[in-house]
Amino acid sequence: MLYLLDTADVEAIEKIVDCYPIAGVTTNPTIIAKRGKNVIDTIKEIRNVIGDESMLHVQTLGETAEEMVREANILRDAVKGNFYAKIPVNEQGLKTMKSLKKDGFKITATAIFTQQQALIASMAGADFVAPYVNRLDNISSSGIKVVEDIVQLIKTYGLNTKVLAASFKNVEQVHQVSLSGAHSVTINPDICGNLIYHPLTQESIIDFILDGYTYYNL
Repeated sequence: MLYLLDTADVEAIEKIVDCYPIAGVTTNPTIIAKRGKNVIDTIKEIRNVIGDESMLHVQTLGETAEEMVREANILRDAVKGNFYAKIPVNEQGLKTMKSLKKDGFKITATAIFTQQQALIASMAGADFVAPYVNRLDNISSSGIKVVEDIVQLIKTYGLNTKVLAASFKNVEQVHQVSLSGAHSVTINPDICGNLIYHPLTQESIIDFILDGYTYYNL
C-alpha cells in the first residue's frame, strides 16, 4: 500500500513527510485554488519539499485533448522528477491519455466513478486510476465496492495499472479500501493524522514515561 497526500498545503506536506512514509502528492484544480497561488509556483514548492523521486500527480484543466496535452507538457517541464499527468476520464481525456503515453508520460486517470471508466482508462494507457470513494457513497452507491471491482478487473486482465483510491472523509473508508487490495490511497492531511491516532496508544505512552522516568537516565 502506498500513501499519498491529497493537498497543496506545502506547510502540511513538509510536516507530514518528515514523519510518515508518504510516496507522493496529488493535486487537482480545486485543491490548487484553495492554496490561492499559481499552479506552477505551487507545484514547484511541493517538488522542493518531497524531492524528485516522490510522485507528484498534477491535473490539467483544458477541455480538449490538444489543450490537455499542451498543459501536461508545461506542467511536467516545470517540476521534472517523478511526474504524473492527471487526466479526467471522458472522450477527450482518453484521447489525451493515448497521445501522452506515446510521448512517454506517466498518467493518472481521475474523476472515476464506474468500473468501466477505470478499465477503459487502463487500456488507454493509465498507470493509475483514481476512483472517488466518498463521492460515490454520497450518492447512495458503494465506493468500496467499485474499488474492489476495479482491483479485480486489473487482476483478471493482467493489466499494469494500479488503483489510486481518492475522496475520503474518514479512516474507516481508507481501511476498507486497504482491505480491497487497492494499491494506493491519496488522503488529506487530517485523515493522515487520524490513521495512527488512538487514545489508548497515547495513554500507554504516558504510562511508559511515568513508570520508566527514574530508570531511564540515559
